[in-house]
Amino acid sequence: MDAFTAGLLQRIKATESDLTRARDEGDEFLVDVEQGELDDLRRLAAEHGVEVGAYSV
Repeated sequence: MDAFTAGLLQRIKATESDLTRARDEGDEFLVDVEQGELDDLRRLAAEHGVEVGAYSV
């Protein structure tokens, strides 16, 4: 796995964790921010042929 893929997958994992935390805390604004970030990261992954579920980081 190259550095770009590893870094992207790590950012996705961290953002998913942050999104879960925001939901658990009931912070709707932060949920929206983290969901937007996650959507952007997943779009970037798709544009570069990175299958998000294919690797464990």
